[in-house]
Amino acid sequence: MSEPEPVVLDGAHLRIADVVAVARAGARPELGMLARTRVEAARGHVRAAVASGRPIYGVNTGFGRLSDRTVPREDLLALQRNLVRSHASGVGPLLPDDLVRATLLVRANGLARGHSGVRVDVVERLLDLLRKGIVPAVPEKGSVGASGDLAPLAHIALTLLGEGEVVAEHGRTRPAAAALSQAGLAPLVLEEKEGISLLNGTCLMAAYLTLLVHDGEKLARAAALAAAVSFDALRGNLGALDPRLHAARNLKAQEDAAKVLRSLLEGSSLAHPASDYQGQDPYVLRCIPQVFAATWTGLRWGQEVAEGEINASSDNPLVFGEEFLSGGNFHGQPVALALDTLALALSYLGGFSERRTARLVDSDLSRGLPPFLSPSPGLSSGYMIPPYVAASLVAEDQALVHPASAMSLPTSANQEDFNSMGATAGWKAWKVVENVRRIIAIELLIGCEALESRRPQLGGRGSEAVLAAVRRRVPPLHEDRSPAPDVERLTEAIRSEQLVHEVEEALRSKA
Repeated sequence: MSEPEPVVLDGAHLRIADVVAVARAGARPELGMLARTRVEAARGHVRAAVASGRPIYGVNTGFGRLSDRTVPREDLLALQRNLVRSHASGVGPLLPDDLVRATLLVRANGLARGHSGVRVDVVERLLDLLRKGIVPAVPEKGSVGASGDLAPLAHIALTLLGEGEVVAEHGRTRPAAAALSQAGLAPLVLEEKEGISLLNGTCLMAAYLTLLVHDGEKLARAAALAAAVSFDALRGNLGALDPRLHAARNLKAQEDAAKVLRSLLEGSSLAHPASDYQGQDPYVLRCIPQVFAATWTGLRWGQEVAEGEINASSDNPLVFGEEFLSGGNFHGQPVALALDTLALALSYLGGFSERRTARLVDSDLSRGLPPFLSPSPGLSSGYMIPPYVAASLVAEDQALVHPASAMSLPTSANQEDFNSMGATAGWKAWKVVENVRRIIAIELLIGCEALESRRPQLGGRGSEAVLAAVRRRVPPLHEDRSPAPDVERLTEAIRSEQLVHEVEEALRSKA
């Protein structure tokens, strides 16, 4: 496999695919020359302002409620160091490595815009961590999503100082100082404004949104494959996918979803033609394009927000020539709303999938399939319990999708009196995606078993390609066995995108 192309940061053109490449595929990030020039220019303005002695928030003043306290010039380096140390207050399990790497990249790209006033060395050191494979140990809890992701970013900044912990093998941690030394990197001594520039910003929230948009798009493709298999296995009516019907709704995402389903079901001898009236199909078959449209619309909006935020200057104050503007770009409300919306939109995939799975194992509703798809009903329970698991995951998602961004709490002695809770929204959406992967894996497991129960009739070309991909990982159910390993194998095939790639490649080869 060839090495991924380097990702060159200029503060303006970072793409979601670039973040994924660095966070998960080991692509090498580099700082562009124009960005380097902008960063150096802004740093010059910070040095001039410090020399003038005029009070500038975060440069020679305290922070938050203490912003009215002026700090003597001889203490300015200690001010930045103390800020990092005091704010590294996160708790709980560590964030996933790929999420931390994405956060590092987003922070570096924001600084590369040249409005933050840090030295080039600071940006390069963030990129050094990525290039050397050093992942700061960042607890998942502690950000309220305004004034930036302060606590998580402080744990990252602490690593630059040679303090705190970094991730080691097998879930352990080791001292950051030892990791930097082994990589040939000296600890940084932060200069004026550099601590607050590292800590302010929506970088963790933006990293969550970026990776979740990417994962959500892949999950939606897997959900479409599972839906096609179930549509065939339950002998749905193709009239519900007629392009004229969806054009009448005037919703592009719905038309796109119907087109995908028609392609996957092409050539089916199981699905009923529109002219073959069998009564009204249940919503989980008849309304697939409509429900998928809601999810796809949420994903597209999330993508728009993510693409803007990963190229944003979101710290405070910002440097514009000799002028320092103090504002609130660090407030995560826009990102928090996108994350809450994404969690809700993706949860639809899981809820919809669980209902189809329940129908597949219910002999009163499955249109002739054996109860629980059992190879020997009574002696064998078949797939009785995986739908329970799917139902439990849907129930968990129903609790998780309550919007975190609706639950502001004030901090910093009421100076920061309306917070976005965007990092919590990101954590919840991350859990929703994990759950929905497994729910769809369960539908694939049971839907493919049901599809084979319809032999000798065949499903559509997409459904049959899905069946082949699933059977490469999971054998048919000839007698009871634990379904748990099968679900995990299919979950991993969805997570790695391998299953979707195999099906799409099979369809291309038959086109």
